[in-house]
Order: sequence, then C-alpha cells, then structure tokens
Amino acid sequence: MDAYELLFRHVATRVPAELTHRVGVTALRAATPVLPAPSADVAPVEAMGLRFANPLGVAAGYDKDAEGVRGLARLGFGAVEVGTVTARPQPGNPRPRLFRLPADRALVNRMGFNNAGADVVAARLAALRQRGAGTVVGVNIGRSKTASDAVADYRYSARVLGPHADYVVVNVSSPNTPGLRDLQGVDALEPLLAAVRDEVGATPLLVKITADLDDAGVDAVADLALAQGLDGIVATNTTVARSDLASAPDVVEAAGAGGLSGAPLVGPARAVLARLRARVGERLTLVSVGGIDSGAEARARLEAGATLVQAYTGFVYGGPAWPRRVLRELAAS
Repeated sequence: MDAYELLFRHVATRVPAELTHRVGVTALRAATPVLPAPSADVAPVEAMGLRFANPLGVAAGYDKDAEGVRGLARLGFGAVEVGTVTARPQPGNPRPRLFRLPADRALVNRMGFNNAGADVVAARLAALRQRGAGTVVGVNIGRSKTASDAVADYRYSARVLGPHADYVVVNVSSPNTPGLRDLQGVDALEPLLAAVRDEVGATPLLVKITADLDDAGVDAVADLALAQGLDGIVATNTTVARSDLASAPDVVEAAGAGGLSGAPLVGPARAVLARLRARVGERLTLVSVGGIDSGAEARARLEAGATLVQAYTGFVYGGPAWPRRVLRELAAS
C-alpha cells in the first residue's frame, strides 16, 4: 500500500468526497509549476487529425471548469476533457452529491452539471492556449437544466467553446439532468448534432453515450454518427444500475440516486466498445471510458478497438502518481 492509498483510506474518506475533490484540483493547480514534465513511455496516437502524446486521457467531470489542465498534463495525461460545460452557469444539484463506494472502487455522483458556464470556461481556455496547455484539450458540453430548447442551448455552448477546443463532445448521457438521456434517441439527437456541427465547423466532434443503452440504441447512435460525419464516440458515461456490488446494501442506499462510475463499469463498458467497433469498424475514433484503473485494463480496451482511453474514478482512487504508473504498465505490456 503506497502513501497515497494510506492517506486516501485513513484521511480522505473521512472528508466529504466533493470537498476532497475541490482540494485536489486546487492543490494540482498550485503545484503545476514544480511538477516535472512527463516522460514519453508510450507511443503517441494520431486520431481525428490530432496528436495525442499518449492514449490516456482524463474523462469529463474531473476538471469541470478548465482549472487544472496544465497540472493534469504534467501528471502524464495525453488529453484532458473539461466539463461538462453548459451554456449558462449553474450550481448543480443540492449537496451532498458525490459519494464513495470504496469496496467497489467506485463513485456515485448526482452533481447535475455544476459549472461556471460557457463564457467563463471559454475565457480560461483562450488564456490556456496562449500559455500552452501541454496536452490535447477536449470540451464536453451538456444541456442546461432550465433550457427549454435543447438545440439552441447546445448551439450556444458550441459557438462559444468550439474555437478554443481541440475537440468537442456532446454529452447526452448523464443521468443527473432531467430528460437529458432522452436526447440519445435518434430523432432528438440528429438535429442536435447537426446544430453543434454547424457551430464547431472542422473541429472534431464526438458524442458521449451511456452504458445503459440497449444494443439497438448503441447501433442507432453508431449509425447516426456515421451518417452525420462525426469523428468519434465516447463510451461510456455512468450507469444507474446497482447490480453485483461488493459494498454493503446500506452503504449503497445511503449514496442514493445518481451515476455509478469506476470498477463496476468494466463489463458494460467493454460490451459497448465491442459492439461499437463491430458496427463502425475503423471509420470512427472510439474513446473507451468506464472502470479503467490499470495499464492492463487500458491495454485490453485498446486491443478491443478503442483508439483512446479515459479515466476519472481510477485516478481518484489511484492518486497523482497513477497516470505515470498506468503509462509504465502500458509501455511494458
């Protein structure tokens, strides 16, 4: 057991999860100037016209407001997907809204897209480009909770954020914004993606889907992505399922509703990846996320057809040394 795991188990778990996260992002930002540059243990990846220093990225949700991009790059990540960002600032759902399930190396969140809004994040990204991010920066955009017109809402975010993003991801898969997952249906998704594409132009565009889509739903999104000329699919977001967990039932019940992330998503995320790759072949970039907590699991996803991989919960449980450790394991495999 390393020092971070000891600290996490005996200290961090006694502090509310969201406060620990906030402290972590703040500390990362402060430490950025003294962090050593990452080594090139893994070969770079060319995808969507971009050059990724390595295939391991930070999933959306960790750096919601583009505050820690340079620090995350210094830790070794080959890409940082900021967000989810909405057109207007919003506080998200009431606290507490982030919970740990340590026995499952999992998290439950019902954050509700708390973020500073597209205009604030765009200004930060513009400044970041001037200074150099040190990594590929994607922007994940979602629907504002109060938006009456989803297409117009996404269109605004895409217009404001697109010029500052290396790629844009349309998030229609969080379970924590009412009605959001309904947008995964092709009839609703088609005009939404068309509007975002119109705003971002040649910037690579992807859509993020949930682990809870059935096979027909996965196929339909894959076909639509091909038909609309999208560059890729991010799979998968969190799940609302609670089956086969090691945590005690009362612990799971106390966490309540929300999206489950971490190790329990390994099976569902692998299954969606396999179906997507079979459906689209090499025509789309597939970004696999959900339960990746080691170099071995990252390698398994890449060999199963992922172009890139992302992590959030594995990073939370693994600590600041985790990205370099995963990259070393990848290089050795």
